[in-house]
Amino acid sequence: MTRLIVRHEVEDYQHWRTGYEKAKGLRDEMGVQDDEVFRSVDDGNDLTVTHDFASPDAAKAFVADPRLAAAMKELGVTGEPEIWIVDQP
Repeated sequence: MTRLIVRHEVEDYQHWRTGYEKAKGLRDEMGVQDDEVFRSVDDGNDLTVTHDFASPDAAKAFVADPRLAAAMKELGVTGEPEIWIVDQP
């Protein structure tokens, strides 16, 4: 299993969350097998999101897909996200 970990801030968590839930079909289409969302205890607009994929290539394709960048912009992601792709040994 490969996990994509993304940390970013959003302008408004509720707006982001509503759009994130509506995009489930797109995540499924792009190979996301499971996902989780975490909010900072100090700042509810500071998010860490995980997505699980079958392979590193699938995770890299997800990150490179222009639909992801467009969705992040539309949902109010601010700044440059921090992204890690890791494999479970």
